[in-house]
Amino acid sequence: MKTLRPIMFVGTGSDVGKSVINTAFCRIFLQDGYSPAPFKAQNMSLNSYATPEGLEIGRAQAVQAEACGIAPSVTMNPVLLKPTGDMKSQVVLNGKPAGTKTAAEYFNRSGRDALFNEVIQSWRQLAKQYNPVVIEGAGSVSEMNLWDRDIVNMRVAEAVNAPTFLVADIDRGGVFASVYGSIKLLPPNWQKLIKGIIINKFRGDMQLFKDARHTLKEITGVPVVGVIPWFNHIHIEQEDSVVLDRINQHSQKGKINIAVVRLPHLSNFTDFDALQMVKEVNLYFTQSSDEMQKADIIMLPGSKNVISDMDFLNQTGLASTIQELHQHQKPLYGICGGYQMMGETILDPHQVEGSYTEIKGLGILPVSTTLTTEKRTVQCHFSFIHNPKTTGEGYEIHMGVTTSQTPSPLSVLNDGTMDGHFLNAQTWGSYIHGIFDNDSVIQQVLELINPEINVQIDYKKVKEEGYNQLASLVREQTDMDYIYQCLQSND
Repeated sequence: MKTLRPIMFVGTGSDVGKSVINTAFCRIFLQDGYSPAPFKAQNMSLNSYATPEGLEIGRAQAVQAEACGIAPSVTMNPVLLKPTGDMKSQVVLNGKPAGTKTAAEYFNRSGRDALFNEVIQSWRQLAKQYNPVVIEGAGSVSEMNLWDRDIVNMRVAEAVNAPTFLVADIDRGGVFASVYGSIKLLPPNWQKLIKGIIINKFRGDMQLFKDARHTLKEITGVPVVGVIPWFNHIHIEQEDSVVLDRINQHSQKGKINIAVVRLPHLSNFTDFDALQMVKEVNLYFTQSSDEMQKADIIMLPGSKNVISDMDFLNQTGLASTIQELHQHQKPLYGICGGYQMMGETILDPHQVEGSYTEIKGLGILPVSTTLTTEKRTVQCHFSFIHNPKTTGEGYEIHMGVTTSQTPSPLSVLNDGTMDGHFLNAQTWGSYIHGIFDNDSVIQQVLELINPEINVQIDYKKVKEEGYNQLASLVREQTDMDYIYQCLQSND
């Protein structure tokens, strides 16, 4: 196969669909016989993933690696920012925590060149192994106030000489202004790198956009190379929890209703994607006490700031609601931070998450957690101790050690360690993200509500089908000949 130049996708703003477009091209290049790999220099997300080497990256790049048919690596996302609240984020550098900083501290000019060097070093490692590297930008490409501190958008494109394509979301309106402004605000050396425009999330008759293609080419000098229709029939795991604003938030009659508590610092919301594949299930994210009471099952998800989120549950009265529902034998399961909140106390002696050093938990499980400065990031296989037929795989990402004077672990891991706490079949907690991606776990949980249910979900197969469907959709609506010309030319 020919060696291709790297390709980059940048956006007119956040949530325009860059990650999904990047994922599509990862699979397209794989289908066409190439060996692609994804890359995003800096990601800001609470949705993260543990790589096989035990390092942490943004989940979007893990998804894109899966679309490439390869294992995720820390070189695919060397800088990850995980917001913790109060305008602060934990900085994860090359897969390991490197401190917590405010936005002002992080974007301070000093040290940016060192970070950029880390970014380029990661890219070079990928470029030696893969062809092509499919690069994703972040947020808006036209944030002029950040250009001199940029380590993720056009500075990357220029450094690696990547033909760059601008993604715009037409569904939010103002697409002409956002495209024109995004390109024309760029300095001339960066404008030259923009080789095409991709209009995303188009609704309606595409023929009506035919004249608009010509208009955009006339005013920007850059061709529209694709118009991607809005879709909801293809399953691709999402990167940003902003999507929760657009999905179901209510119970539904005739279904097994699963309410996921929508914590302010909710992390890894994709932990519950597979549950939504079961036709008998209606899963929703909520902060409503009434909606929780209507649910058949309550899920407490992961949290990037477990003490702050526990305080939120107390302040809103949701803690009392959850405790009351538990007393009435409603099934309750906690993942990672949710597991910690189900315990008696959460201690933070090093003030990892803020000024609190201790907070009471829900008191549902006889466990206590001490937050530590070390983060555990591992992939694992597990087997439930009380039901050995319930097995699967997942991953852990947490800063904290949970102990009990009356240990009753939920599962045993492939390395022999124990995980979680099992109170009964209706109530347990686990550190394993992705535990509900396994059909045997889903079966055990749902049959408590419907003993006749038969869960047969191959979630890996569902994701594979999604990547192929997405690739077909984007390929059909994009000028692939032009894109390949850009990747094969020296200009």
